[in-house]
Formats: sequence, structure tokens, C-alpha cells
Amino acid sequence: MTFYPQERVALFIDGANLYAAARALGFDIDYKRLLEVFAEECQLIRAFYYTALIEDQEYSPIRPLVDWLDYNGYTMVTKPTKEFTDSSGRRKIKGNMDIELAIDVMEMAEHLDHVVLFSGDGDFRRLVEAVQRKGLRVTVVSTIRSAPPMIADELRRQADTFVELEELADRIARTHGNRAPAVPSTGEDDPILESA
Repeated sequence: MTFYPQERVALFIDGANLYAAARALGFDIDYKRLLEVFAEECQLIRAFYYTALIEDQEYSPIRPLVDWLDYNGYTMVTKPTKEFTDSSGRRKIKGNMDIELAIDVMEMAEHLDHVVLFSGDGDFRRLVEAVQRKGLRVTVVSTIRSAPPMIADELRRQADTFVELEELADRIARTHGNRAPAVPSTGEDDPILESA
């Protein structure tokens, strides 16, 4: 990763996408260490974390993580999920945060020099292009080492820098003694959370 000491940087984390990429690589992310890594490298202005929440459940498995992040340096952006039934009659949950993330990147652009996007979603290619036209550098963090790769080729090509998530694992992976909550996996009987 290439950062300059006085460079104003913000992290934009597509929670569902980053979780899926880390899980595909076989590790959990220590979000405290993630902030520390970037704070050491640059002038970290803000770290946004985007996730959809299932509101009608008595207990949401992601709630402990959301609360922990909210109290530990992250700006949380959440919204309720939408439930639907697919063509095969299976209940699914949809929680797309792309618009919220894109709006925040555009609103923050004038206060930043560098955007770090934690997502492999190809829908963000135009967003990356738009902030590059404003003079910002864009780093995308995802993985090509999973099967299939978690990053869309067009997003990887558009980014100024691509950082392979697996290469960050030794610096941001959750260790056994860390008490910060991890994003829980959903069981087979749970509804599928769709990000698109």
C-alpha cells in the first residue's frame, strides 16, 4: 500500500462484501487492527462501514459487531433489509448498500486525497472513475485468490491501486485473544442475505 503521511484518507467498507471475501480466504477481520494499520500509514479522516440489518428479528446476529464498530471509531451506515421470495419459493433477504456508499464517497471527496474502497463489486467502477476525475486516488481492497475471485475485473482495472486482501491478513486478521465481535456466519436454514 502506498500512502503519503499527510494524505487525507477515508475507508469505505462494504460490510457484506468484505466479510464474504475474508471468509473465502479463511480468516476473520480484526476491525481494531484494521483501523490501526491505516492510521499508521496516513491521515485517516473517517472509516465508514455499510451493512443492512434485519429489523424484525428479536436478536440480529450482526448487532454486536455493529454496536462494537459504532463505539470504536467507525461511522456506521445501516438500513433495514427487504424480504422477498425468489422464483423457487425460497425466502431471501436483500440489503444493498451501494447507493449509500456512493453518496458518501461523493460527499466526502472534497475533504479527501485518497479513497480506500473495501469491495469487489463491479457496480462501483463508475464511482471510482468519478472520484478520480475529482483528483482523488482510489485503492480497492478485495481478493482474486478466492474461487471465484471476489473482485470484478472492471473495478480492479479502474482502481489506481488494487490491494489483495490476503496480503493484509497477517496485519488485520483476528487473533484468538481478541474480544471484538466477528460477523457471525448464517446457518443453512437462515435466509440468504443478498448484496445485489
